[in-house]
Amino acid sequence: MSISLIIIGFLVGLLVISTGGGGAAIYLGLLTSVFGLAPAVAASTSLVTAFPSLLVGAYGHYRTGQIHFKVGNQMLMTAIPATIVGALVAPYISSIAYTWIVAVILTGLGIQILIKRFLSHGNHPVQHQGIQAAIYGLISGIMVGVAGLSGGGPIIAGLLVLGLDMLPATATSAYVLVGTSLVGLLFHLSANNINWSVGLSLMVGAVVGAFCAPRLLAKVDAAKLNAYVKPFMGVLLIIMGLRMLV
Repeated sequence: MSISLIIIGFLVGLLVISTGGGGAAIYLGLLTSVFGLAPAVAASTSLVTAFPSLLVGAYGHYRTGQIHFKVGNQMLMTAIPATIVGALVAPYISSIAYTWIVAVILTGLGIQILIKRFLSHGNHPVQHQGIQAAIYGLISGIMVGVAGLSGGGPIIAGLLVLGLDMLPATATSAYVLVGTSLVGLLFHLSANNINWSVGLSLMVGAVVGAFCAPRLLAKVDAAKLNAYVKPFMGVLLIIMGLRMLV
């Protein structure tokens, strides 16, 4: 195993479990741009790499009691079927159309988070929370099924828009992504196009990073985490969305 790959996996695993992402999008970028893997191989390998760390991270968040199962299950009810449908229709969707759809979704969610953080006053209960949660789950599932992404962007953004603070949103996102990534992984495994030599090294590092992340978050001041990371996540989503169009 490559030590450099393990270190990269550790850093990515620590980052994504700390911010509520699944990491597959980051791994996908690394595998295609740095390691030169074909997109189909990179998509399958990214899910293989991300899933074990998601499982470890979600269990760590469960131990700290931060997962909101009600809203998480509302998301899973639409996310898992959408993942299956996305995987089945993926061969028929053009990459240009998919790029535009995801870019618009990410940018819109980022703007929503910033508006809620800086322009909304008071903590009013979210209306139709179940419907909104189902929509965000649907978007995430499609991203997982179509492109081998973990779908963490819509999930964490949706949870923040629904009113969760950063720490429970991060924990609940990890819980939801375990379900969607598992379904997506099963479909991509059937294609038998995984680069195990790269994937296993990244996976080992990612699992260690995911193990450490919930314990580090438990020591962080929740108010400061909420104040600084929420707008950061909003800006990051907007940048990700716009960069897809460049």
